[in-house]
Formats: sequence, structure tokens, C-alpha cells
Amino acid sequence: MSEENKQYTFEDETYRKTYWHTCSHVLAQAVKRLYPEVKLAIGPSIDEGFYYDMDSPFPFTPEIMEQIEGEMRKICKEKLKLERFELPREEAVKFMEEKGEPYKVELINDLPADAHISFYKQGEFTDLCAGPHLDSTGRIKGNAIKLTACNAAYWRGDSNRQTLQRIYGIAFPKKDELDAYLQRIEEAKKRDHRKLGKELGLFMLRDEGPGFPFFLPKGMVLKNTLIDYWRQVHKKYGYVEISTPIILNRKLWERSGHWDHYKQNMYTTVIDEEDYAIKPMNCPGGMLVYASEPHSYRDLPLRVGELGLVHRHEMSGALHGLFRVRCFTQDDAHVFMTREQMKDVIQETVRLFDEVYSTFGLSYTIELSTMPEDHIGTVEEWERNQDILKNAITEMGKTFVINEGDGAFYGPKLDFHLADSLGRTWQCGTIQLDSQLPERFELEYTGEDGQKHRPVMIHRVVLGSIERFIGVITEHFAGAFPAWLAPVQVKVLPVTDRAEAYAKEVSAKLDAAGFRVEVDERNEKIGKKIREATLEKIPYMLVVGDRDMENQTVSVRHRSGEDKGAMSLDAFATMLKEEVDTKAIL
Repeated sequence: MSEENKQYTFEDETYRKTYWHTCSHVLAQAVKRLYPEVKLAIGPSIDEGFYYDMDSPFPFTPEIMEQIEGEMRKICKEKLKLERFELPREEAVKFMEEKGEPYKVELINDLPADAHISFYKQGEFTDLCAGPHLDSTGRIKGNAIKLTACNAAYWRGDSNRQTLQRIYGIAFPKKDELDAYLQRIEEAKKRDHRKLGKELGLFMLRDEGPGFPFFLPKGMVLKNTLIDYWRQVHKKYGYVEISTPIILNRKLWERSGHWDHYKQNMYTTVIDEEDYAIKPMNCPGGMLVYASEPHSYRDLPLRVGELGLVHRHEMSGALHGLFRVRCFTQDDAHVFMTREQMKDVIQETVRLFDEVYSTFGLSYTIELSTMPEDHIGTVEEWERNQDILKNAITEMGKTFVINEGDGAFYGPKLDFHLADSLGRTWQCGTIQLDSQLPERFELEYTGEDGQKHRPVMIHRVVLGSIERFIGVITEHFAGAFPAWLAPVQVKVLPVTDRAEAYAKEVSAKLDAAGFRVEVDERNEKIGKKIREATLEKIPYMLVVGDRDMENQTVSVRHRSGEDKGAMSLDAFATMLKEEVDTKAIL
């Protein structure tokens, strides 16, 4: 498809946002037709669809939402032309006052003195709006619109202001695209890590510690298995591991710049009449470790990893399962190097990322985040470091998009957005190039010339955080983790009481071989045991009955429903070991 044709498809972000923005106006028009007493606030497009905030004397029930959808479809069929016009401030205020729209009046009054105050008219409906919009409501496919939710929202995000109702919607140019989207949403609900975390006994969240997750026994097995893998990979790539204190004093955070640039997200305390902070990241502690002994150019690059527990103050409304928490284990690492080593180290780090992500069957896209307004260091340094990141990944055949102004305050970064089995993306890995903290902490190494030099460094995480990554892979695998990760790999199911002793013997042998195994000793029918083990998403069930005892075999079933038949325990153990050792995804 030509670039010109893409301009008018959902492949083009501008067109997609314009389409959804127009849908928000159709939503508002439909509501005003049906319920004229409702007052309108704002209705933008968002990353996935659109919404409109409204002040209504009644709740928007599912039945009312259906009525609104029906009216939206009518408006689309009417093919109303959207016409833009402007009014002077006083006329604009009077216009909206006469319509009884106090929220629009407030918005107009808050616009800059030199602002162009524009409106869009479609049929009998007119809204205050800067645009852009489609030229006609007929451009919208009425039967491909769906109102998805209605939640409370504060006017202008202020909890002291009026509580409004926010109606969310989604729309596509074709009905089958909407159907596919809604199917994905339903599948995503089934995969919700909060739901699966409870069902599978992985973790819990309590009001006693909002944003502070509790890991349960099976969740700890999963977490520790993931950490063991992290350690294996990093040892392979030449990393050493350290641990730094959770609480460090204010002077350190001032020196690093975090006290000035990040204090609103830090938990602080006073010890011996001095200010301290619970660490929101591991970096400053890593600086002290490097500075604790002299280094030569022969030591570099020095790769230092840390699985550090960090705490960040997130607003309560932003908390979301394991995806957004207030404490998490950051799989951090800092690599100290010479300037000549920068490109090689970045490429080596990307290769490590490739190895890890492929293990989980996750693809990714790369985003280069450039200098923010709130930054330290010169523009020249930033531009030089941005070019190094660009050149390093371009040489590897990797593509990237630019994310303007979203770098860390100390340097540009590469963010790795992982795509899961539903096509959703998650920002996990990052490589942040930093020549500022080594300067602030006066880090040095002795060069080949015998003189002192300043190293540069990268900050990097591959998983992002252990907790968040567990949330991602829980949804990616729908809780059916590969055998090497599964908290319980095998469940032995005796058919009768007579087989219990043999079941325990089988379990003991598998346990001794290093597998995670349970026995279902309940006095229940075998069909129920199989169903429940399947719901627990345990990779393998070993059914043992009289014949198995006699023949010293196990009858193997996979959670997919596949019956692999009877085999010796040794044959099964060999098969499972191969699957675990290769980290196969089955």
C-alpha cells in the first residue's frame, strides 16, 4: 500500500486519532439527543479509542449505553457534515452559556488570550473543539462502534471538583475489525494476571499494603525460577552480582540528582536526625561499589548486576496488579566502560536481550527516547550519546522509532517494547547511556597511558522488574507456563486407594530427580482430579492405577488434553528433563 493510501487508514496514527475524535463528538451528540439535561465536559481520542466526560443526574447503565450506541449508529447514517467555525471570546462564552454548558464556559475562560476559539458543528449539535475531525459522520462505520465502559472521573483530574461519568468507546472502519478487537478483549480478561494470580495461588494484594504485593508459595517458586534463569544468563555474559542497602542518606541522593529530580516518588525517613530515602533505584549504590576500589582499563567493561528491592511512591489510582506497584525487584545492571567500548557493550547487551526474550517467545520493537526538558549535561553530550545508541543498533539490523523528550534526566535510552501472544505491547527492557553519574561521583580508571580517566556507563534492565515481568508472562501464557517455569510441573493422580503408595513412590523419585511434583491423594473420582489439575494448568498429569503398579509405568496426560499413553517413569523423566533443559514452549 502506498504512503498516500495509508494516510486514510488505521495504519496511520493521525487518521486513527481523528476518526476516534470524531466518534467522541458523535457520542456526545447521541447523549444530548436522548438526554438533553446532561452537561458535556471533554471528549478526546486516546491510545485505544475515545471517551467523553459528562455530568449526568443519573448513572449510565448498560441499558442506557445500548440506547446511546443505537443513536450513534443513526447519526452515522445521517452523514452529517462537520463544519468548523471560530468565535471571539465573549461570543463563544455567551454561545455556550445559552446552551447551558458550564464546563465548556470554564474551558473557554481558561484559554490563552490569543487563542483561536474554534467549534465544530454537525447537524443540530455544536461542540467546542480544536479538532481535527473527519468531514462527515458518514465516514464512520456505525455498526463498528462499541461503548466499552463507564467510570467515574474528576473534572480536570481534581479530586476536589465535580465527579463526572466517563463513557469509553472503540470504533473501527470495518465490523469484522471490531469483532476481532472485542474477541481479543475477552481473551485478555481471561488472561488477566490478577485473576490468574488468585486462581493459581501466585500472589495477593491486600488493603493493608496497597501496591505492595504478597507472593504466595507457588508464586515464590515461579519468582525464584525466573531469578535463577536471570543469574544463569548474566553469568554467561560476564556479569558479577552485588547487593546494596535499601535505605541510604540524603547526601547520596542529592549527589546523584535524584533528590532534585525524583523526590516526589521517593519514600523518606529520618535516622539520627538525618534525612534518608528508601531507594527508588539501585544506581547510586552501584556508584559507591565501583568507587570502593581502584580500577584499570584492563577491568573494563565491568558488568555489575543487582536484583535490588526498590520502592517508588505511585498514586493509588495508578496501581494495577503487578504491572504498577510501589515496591518491586529491579533486575538492574550497570556496565562501566571506556568510550571506545560503548558500541560493543550496547550491542552485547542487545544480544543478551535477544536471548532472554526469545526464551519466552516474545518479540519486541525498540524506541529511542531523547533529551527531556528536565535534564543534566550538555546538549552536545546528549546528541553524541544519542548517535552512539542509534549507530549501535542500526549496525545490528535493528529498527527503532524516536520518542522525543522521554529520556532519563541523565541520558538517552533505548526502550524495548515486548509483544505478547495477543499482540499487546509491554515496555520491559531498557538501555540507558549515562556520562553524567560517573562525573558526579568522580569515578575513575587508570588508562593505558597511566593517567586517570572518567568511565561512561549504561544502566539496563532486561525484565524491567521481576514482579511486572511475572504479570506479563502470566498473561502471555494465560497461566499455562512452560514446564521449566511452572510452579508444579507434575501432578500424580492415583485412580484408587490401592495406588496411593505407588503414587507416592513415583512422586518421591521425581522429586529426587529435581522436579516439582504433587500427589492428589483425595478420595475423588479420577475424572475430577484430571479436570482440576488441568484448571491448575499443571503441565503433566501422571495417572496411576492397578495396571501401572503391575507394569511399573505411568499413564501420561498433558494439560492440553493430549493422552501420551503409558510409559516407564524413567522415560517420562527423560522426556521432561529435555523439555525443562531446553526451556521448550509447548
